Amino acid sequence: MKSSSPLALVLNNVAKMRLWLLLGVLLTSTAYARLNIEITQGEESALPIAVVPFAWNGSGTPPQDVSAIVSADLARSGQFVPLPLDQLPQQPTQAQEINFGAWQKVNADNLVIGRVAAQGDNYQVQFQLFDTVRGVQLAGYSMTATAPQLRRIAHQIADIIYQRLTGQRGAFDTHIAYVTVQDVAPGKRRYRLNVADSDGYNEQVILTSSKPLMSPAWSPDGKQLAYVSFEEGHSAIYIQDIASGKRKKVADFHGINGAPAFSHDGTRLAFTSSRDGNSEIYVMTLATGQIYRITHNYAIDTEPTWSPDDHALAFTSDRGGSPQIYEVHLDDAGHPVDTPQRLTFDGNYNARPRFSPDGKLIAMVHADGSAFRIAVLDLASGELRVLTDTHLDESPSFAPNGSMLLYATDINDRGVLAAVSVDGRVHQRLALKNGDVREPAWSPFFDQ
Repeated sequence: MKSSSPLALVLNNVAKMRLWLLLGVLLTSTAYARLNIEITQGEESALPIAVVPFAWNGSGTPPQDVSAIVSADLARSGQFVPLPLDQLPQQPTQAQEINFGAWQKVNADNLVIGRVAAQGDNYQVQFQLFDTVRGVQLAGYSMTATAPQLRRIAHQIADIIYQRLTGQRGAFDTHIAYVTVQDVAPGKRRYRLNVADSDGYNEQVILTSSKPLMSPAWSPDGKQLAYVSFEEGHSAIYIQDIASGKRKKVADFHGINGAPAFSHDGTRLAFTSSRDGNSEIYVMTLATGQIYRITHNYAIDTEPTWSPDDHALAFTSDRGGSPQIYEVHLDDAGHPVDTPQRLTFDGNYNARPRFSPDGKLIAMVHADGSAFRIAVLDLASGELRVLTDTHLDESPSFAPNGSMLLYATDINDRGVLAAVSVDGRVHQRLALKNGDVREPAWSPFFDQ
């Protein structure tokens, strides 16, 4: 990492240093550009599929290549291997044009065809999914969109195909939030909080600041982001409406304010604060601003995350001598009902916990030595599985369908985002052409 990265700081205790990093001391140098996705490892048993270029009925060229977006979505999931365009045996756009035998010969078990037609200021998009082995249609829809909506329509089509063929809801029509930093002059930086489609397109700058921004966290409806800003010279937590840009400062206590996390019902915010002299976990009722202290320990307690039913918080604490994951259960009012219990015992460092959407796994940053990697803990069996083989991984975030984990890492002295499937078989990398990017957070589904 750059000289401003945590591993360059002169500290005696690496584990303690990393814990304070996650409280809020991450500074990296970044340029501002769209993320580019590279699939570095796919699933060996990925399903073969053919996505035929959609027919175009209109003047000039369509605003978006819908079929190319669909194909790219399916490919980056790691679950599908789209047939290269130069290997398509035919290019049908209607069901009656399909020669199923020709597709069987090239081992394309599934086939997607479609059409895009201009209709005044709008576009009609139609697609059909076929099982070429049985010669039957599996799905087919017609949708109407404006030009700016075409990319989202393509993601929705990919979601339909993904769910029909895997049985799991797709997460292509979602967003990611992340932080970038640009050096603008000697000693001066520009920090940006960004939101983009899950494939890195349609980037939107949510906030620009000359002081650090970090720890973005999505509200459960995907309409707001909570984050930490140092714009007033110290850490404070804000909640900002993405569409309007309106924001509210919700935690500005003396000392550290960091690691915000919305409850799944959207009524509460868990966060870290040293308002009482030590880093502890608190919960705020957003409607009233009332605050409950959850932990009471001399150690550092930080990085809370809610269980899917909002009746537990997992968090990082070094109360046992090194950073590990603990869990405390809560009553309906959000008050602790038991003493925090330690969940992790493998390795000398486990931090930044995140529950999977189904509550069966906890993702974390894990170290057993000097390498920091992404791991998942199976809560039923207690098994901890390391998913990555890089050395400076941080900030894991589950896709809303639980299939992938987005995280930050360091590749060739550059900060990039990466994703890994929960079984560790599929890997991809999301990088800027120039500079670094950090602090990822994957959005929820937008219909929650």
